[in-house]
Amino acid sequence: MRPKPGTTQLLLLYTLVLLVQPGCGTSHSNDDFISVREPLVALKHVRVIDGTGGRAKEDQTIIIDHSRITAVGNTESIPVPPNAHAIDFSGHTVIPGLVGMHEHLFYAVDRGDRYVTAEQSFARLYLASGVTSIRTAGTISLGKDLEAKRLIDEGKEPGPKIHITSPYIHAQGTTANPQAVAREIDAWADQGVTSFKIYTDVGRLELAAAVDAAHKRGLKVTGHLCAVGFSEAASLGIDNLEHGLAVDTEFYSRKRPDVCPEQNANIAELVNIDVGSEPIQKMIQDLVSHHVAITSTLPVFESFTGRPGSLDPRTLDVLAPEAYDSYRSVGADYGHAYHGKAPRAMMWNAMLKKEMEFELDFARAGGVLMAGVDPTGWGGVVAGFGDQRGVELLVEAGFTPEEAIRIASANGAEFLGESERVGTLTVGKQADLVVIRGDLSTKIADIRNVVVVFKDGVGYDSQKLIASVRGTVGRTETNWKIVIAWIVILGSVSFLVMRRLRRRRQFSNI
Repeated sequence: MRPKPGTTQLLLLYTLVLLVQPGCGTSHSNDDFISVREPLVALKHVRVIDGTGGRAKEDQTIIIDHSRITAVGNTESIPVPPNAHAIDFSGHTVIPGLVGMHEHLFYAVDRGDRYVTAEQSFARLYLASGVTSIRTAGTISLGKDLEAKRLIDEGKEPGPKIHITSPYIHAQGTTANPQAVAREIDAWADQGVTSFKIYTDVGRLELAAAVDAAHKRGLKVTGHLCAVGFSEAASLGIDNLEHGLAVDTEFYSRKRPDVCPEQNANIAELVNIDVGSEPIQKMIQDLVSHHVAITSTLPVFESFTGRPGSLDPRTLDVLAPEAYDSYRSVGADYGHAYHGKAPRAMMWNAMLKKEMEFELDFARAGGVLMAGVDPTGWGGVVAGFGDQRGVELLVEAGFTPEEAIRIASANGAEFLGESERVGTLTVGKQADLVVIRGDLSTKIADIRNVVVVFKDGVGYDSQKLIASVRGTVGRTETNWKIVIAWIVILGSVSFLVMRRLRRRRQFSNI
């Protein structure tokens, strides 16, 4: 007969079970956030901004049948199937699901000195805000990003469709090492990465090696560059440049080849440059002729300015207490307490306006402009809310609301090779769309009034998603399973040691 397990053995067995149990640390399931789940749905009497850049259309009806858009047109002329779940959305605007092209699943805390992962909270905030597809544009934890994508794809967690970008690619020491960069590219591609992020210190040789290795795999390279200027990068074959003029260093008077100058010194010169000047316009033409896309990240720049409205009050509600304190204190440093009058804030205010001019000129010249939030900096912007603010700022820059929606949806979808499936409200495409209370064609700020977000024809309740992450963004995540497991293990070991010592004392007293 097998002996019966003792208390200590049972505790150790419990610990092993605890460690291998699956779970994502939430009491909610994906289904808890679904408000529309019928396979056949009719959205009636809506205003449609279809993502093509064309003017908004009034009193439209959209039919969704098993995750696909099967009809879009005037309500009077679109027959609604008798078995459809019909919803009257008079007074609402429907846009395509946004395609965020500079997104992260981590957040900046402690004045931007530290980053914490935020896969679950950010995935929910993206979806709640109408962002149904994202490209991560760099990661601090590839494994966690891949796991978040798996849980969403399997329907276990709510969130957008995720296109995974590599960890940040840095220069390989003091000597350029193109071979090492190429090996990194291949290794990450084998894990499911579909794009690669070059960072500021990478020089021309390593950038060229990364582009060559990625293109051999049929994949794309983007970059937040500094050591290499935009025109040089275009000639080397880069596919995408992040942030725009604000990070281009080719016009800096003391620029040295393959060396990244100090950011503030570069910005101080850029704010005095004329976007309409021949050098800037030539750079724009270089990018357009080489088919290099630019990702607009206006919200993260705005967070440095102290402008009215640059701090979204909704952000405070979703931040963890420790992140909230940092958010309020750092805001003063960037001029928010002084209405943008602090010197650093004034410099960034001028740069923001210059960046807006540049992005408008780039798009008008035929360049592909996309949009994203980049929730980094000092933590001034968060997932989803920042994407909405980005659309508002594009309108401030001079784009029409319809053009801004196209930049934030269709352009990103085309770059990702997803334009046959998402990006516009077109018959035959996946039903990724956003129902918003208000009229975006006349008041772009209404983009914040998201009611329902459809992803593949399933409608998610925006407010429930936001409520589920209240007070969690920026919290240092603790794996309580591991903590409890270690407590049990250490307690069990201590118990065994004490019992053995007692037995030895009893034996010595005989």
